[in-house]
Amino acid sequence: MSLGILQARILRNEVTCSLCVKYFIDLVTLGCGHSFCMPCLCLYWEEGQWPPRCPVCRETPHQLSLKTNIILKTRVFLARRTGPYDVPRSAEKMCELHGKTKNLFCEITKEVLCLVCCMSVEHGAHTHCSVEWTAEEYRQRLLKIMRSVWEKIQENKRNLNRETNKIRTWESYVTMWKKMNQTQYWKMFYLVYYGEKHRLEKIEEESKEIFQQLKESQYNMDLKRKLLRQIYEELKELCCKSDMELIQVRMESVQLHMPRPVVPQLSAWPIPGLIDWLNQFQVYVALDNERVTPCVPVFEDLRCLLAVPDGPGVNNSPPRSKYFLAWGAESFTSGQCYWEVDVAGCCNWAIGFCNDSWMRDSDMVLDSEGIFLLLCIRENSQCSFFTASPLSPQYVKRPLGRVGLFLDFDSGVVSFVNVANSSLICSFLSCSFSSPLRPFLCSRTLLIKDNVEI
Repeated sequence: MSLGILQARILRNEVTCSLCVKYFIDLVTLGCGHSFCMPCLCLYWEEGQWPPRCPVCRETPHQLSLKTNIILKTRVFLARRTGPYDVPRSAEKMCELHGKTKNLFCEITKEVLCLVCCMSVEHGAHTHCSVEWTAEEYRQRLLKIMRSVWEKIQENKRNLNRETNKIRTWESYVTMWKKMNQTQYWKMFYLVYYGEKHRLEKIEEESKEIFQQLKESQYNMDLKRKLLRQIYEELKELCCKSDMELIQVRMESVQLHMPRPVVPQLSAWPIPGLIDWLNQFQVYVALDNERVTPCVPVFEDLRCLLAVPDGPGVNNSPPRSKYFLAWGAESFTSGQCYWEVDVAGCCNWAIGFCNDSWMRDSDMVLDSEGIFLLLCIRENSQCSFFTASPLSPQYVKRPLGRVGLFLDFDSGVVSFVNVANSSLICSFLSCSFSSPLRPFLCSRTLLIKDNVEI
């Protein structure tokens, strides 16, 4: 073998990748000193085992950071210019017209030309560059695209690993997730169960305490009744004495201190999650037939029922006042609905549901069928709660803000809740709705928040 051929082989081995046996492209050098094409090395490591090793000496590099060998990279570039060893020179590189080497590339026509062709009228105004530099520029563009594609390959590989891990652990995770939810629901069940038990026990304790107070108040008032009756009869006897006897009587002041009535009121306990549950049935209630009237029979009947005859000469009639009265524009015939009314600053109001026949009845009496109302009325300095129909007192704290109204038409339930503390005010249970129900409200100063924007 001649010395020239041997040197050519040594040079070729120096500027070629041992993996692809071609000129280096995007050359990198490992810590062990061996050099490879960056794409070849990436593909080799992609298919190999971890940790990555040198394809030649099998050494594990201490660092995965790859270095660029500038000197070797320059040799590769020069070797390409002198002619690729794997592509034989052919007559296709010679210009048939001028017999010159085609080594210039026209950027406009994308043709390989000789120098004489480049200076012709046809190509004289065009931009030309050597084939080697143009190819190197194209090669760098391709390498840039390859890097982008490789990044996508790695990204897809990471995503594939994640998906594979998800598939491998999915069934066990779902089993655990079901168990966690089951545990949480059991905790909530016990919380609700013992919360309900504790609430009922507290109600029982409060009711006994209030009942005892009522019994004591009743006893004291009965004693006071007997004492006052005795005083009254004694005074009557004095009035019947003769003038001379009467003026001999020593007049003493009569103690008329009266025992105060007990105001029974059970504590309002919040029900966890009540408002959140009701909000899923929110509806928009538009008002219809709004009017202001000086008299509402509902309140007049209630006042008459609450009034106790005080004997002759006592006027128990309240002063006249104007009321705001309105019904919902739409009625409900099925399903569930929930809306809220703001009663802040108002002591005389009635809210709830009624049927169309009661709405058309100008009497609006409390003992009518088809009305499910919560009423608040002021008696002297005290506000009292009632439900109708039938008329029943409610011994709970008066809400100072919004009252929520819930209708479950299919189950026959109407409930009123105190929105501020998520507590129940009262409920109509096991009702029979024989006709459509329409929202109803009445008050002297009732405020509807954003037309019950719920």
